Amino acid sequence: MARTALIKLRPRRYKKGDLVRVDSVIMHPMHTGLVKDKKTGKIIPPHYITKVEVYYGDELVTSIDVNASVSANPYFSFYIKADKTAPLKMVWKDNKGEVTEKTVKIKPH
Repeated sequence: MARTALIKLRPRRYKKGDLVRVDSVIMHPMHTGLVKDKKTGKIIPPHYITKVEVYYGDELVTSIDVNASVSANPYFSFYIKADKTAPLKMVWKDNKGEVTEKTVKIKPH
């Protein structure tokens, strides 16, 4: 199933060397495997993100281990120093082996 994310940079305009806040929401159900479907009464199988990696250009800048206790559509916020024009790529993997990514461009003015 195709997943996506929203990634916003704050402020929208920034200079080289500025700290930029990256706000992201990953669209994912984050099922724990402990909840029953209200209609069928059957357990909803586990389906949750296990890792989020963030790359700035070719450099891995952070790696986040995630587990089933995180809520649906998890929100992540962090700062990055805008020292070059390069893509910022978030890659997330889930317990079913699905790998998805979203990229935005960091472009100091």
